[in-house]
Amino acid sequence: MKILIVIFLFICCNNIEQSSKIDMFVNETSSSSSKIDTLKMSILERYLTPDSFRREPSDSISFAYYLSHLPLKKYGETVKYYDGSTKINYDVYSSVIDMKISNKDLQQCADAVMRLRAEYLYKQKKYSQITFLFNGDKQYHSYLDYSKNDRSYNKFLNYMDYIFSYANTGSLHNQLKAIEISKMQIGDVFVKKGNPYGHAVIVIDMCYDQKGNKCFMLAQSYMPAQETQVLLNPRNKTVWYDLPLNGEIKTPEWTFSASDLRRW
Repeated sequence: MKILIVIFLFICCNNIEQSSKIDMFVNETSSSSSKIDTLKMSILERYLTPDSFRREPSDSISFAYYLSHLPLKKYGETVKYYDGSTKINYDVYSSVIDMKISNKDLQQCADAVMRLRAEYLYKQKKYSQITFLFNGDKQYHSYLDYSKNDRSYNKFLNYMDYIFSYANTGSLHNQLKAIEISKMQIGDVFVKKGNPYGHAVIVIDMCYDQKGNKCFMLAQSYMPAQETQVLLNPRNKTVWYDLPLNGEIKTPEWTFSASDLRRW
């Protein structure tokens, strides 16, 4: 009897161990296999490329490297609005970028794009390049002018709230230059001006196959102000989007055209 109990416990424990190893990965539904390593905490490590695709290495001080290494919250966590309430995930996002937002309704779509760009430049101490247009204003409003001699992170965040109060998708569109979608790079932005509202999302990762095909990953914030999130592709329920040479880029909460792509 004792032998039977020992055998039973061994089988059960072995099955639990095997199950825990399998649960580390989540298969995404796609025409080509794509997996998520749920235990990893950065974009590059959590999201494996589709079959036959690979990432190209980037310089460790580049904007592309910064974006593809963005830290993530634990897999399965939900997006929080500025007031602490939850954005229920109706197949909109896969992960939440681990970056604190203020308790003001400020960091919306274009603001999140500007925040990522500014965070990168601040980290690289390229302070003179942190500057943004205001809506309806042809003048740039720089971090250096705002901060004076204070380079603290708290002052930087105050500057970003100041920018968010007066900038929007229209000013972001005007600040960036149009780029052909076939020349897409990590860090490029889809931005659509609107009346009264537009939207903006940023390319945070890309991968390629030997035939020259490209896939890309997008991140966004939205209204009201909320944490930045890694978007799902509504067409295949993965984080990877195929590169269209023309036509539409359909995201869960907005549809862009290929001509909406712009670059810093």
